[in-house]
Amino acid sequence: MKKFTEAKNLIASLEGDIDKFYNKANSAAGTRVRKGMQDLKNLAQAIRLEVQDIKNKEEAKVKK
Repeated sequence: MKKFTEAKNLIASLEGDIDKFYNKANSAAGTRVRKGMQDLKNLAQAIRLEVQDIKNKEEAKVKK
C-alpha cells in the first residue's frame, strides 16, 4: 500500500509541471514530466511485482 501512496503523491507532484508544459510551452517542465512519468512507470512495475508475489504466496497457502 505504501508504494501506491507514493504513486499518487508522484502524480500530484507533477501537476504543476504538466500545466507549465501544456499551457505555457515550458520545455524544462516537459523534461521533468518525462522523468516523473519514467519514475511512475518503474513504481507501477514494482507494485505489479509486489501484488503478484503476494497473490502467489496466498495461492501457495491455499494449496497446502
